[in-house]
Amino acid sequence: MTPQQLRALCLSFNAAEEDFPFNPETSVFRVRGKLFALTDLGADPLKVNLKCAPEDAIRLRAEHPDLIVPGWHMNKRHWNTVTVDGTLPGRLVRELVEDSYDLVVAGLPRAERLRLDRP
Repeated sequence: MTPQQLRALCLSFNAAEEDFPFNPETSVFRVRGKLFALTDLGADPLKVNLKCAPEDAIRLRAEHPDLIVPGWHMNKRHWNTVTVDGTLPGRLVRELVEDSYDLVVAGLPRAERLRLDRP
């Protein structure tokens, strides 16, 4: 997955927005103001921080050591840093991004979830 594909994927979700609150290089993707992905799209290798259910985070780290690690500068129980260098299947990366978005949306008030078509 290229940086452009990762950016397009993150922005493809309902109400997803990109901003740069930390510096001009770090893209923060949010839904209704809540962070679901954080990345430097110019980094080599490309890495992205994604929210993850704690039990899945542990499993994914065990299945993909060195490619999925505890979230850098994030709550390590709920966030993973995923290396997107082509080693992990693109399908898995897409699922992890969508899962991160869904976890954040699940924490929104019900009315917001319904507006996003994610009850």
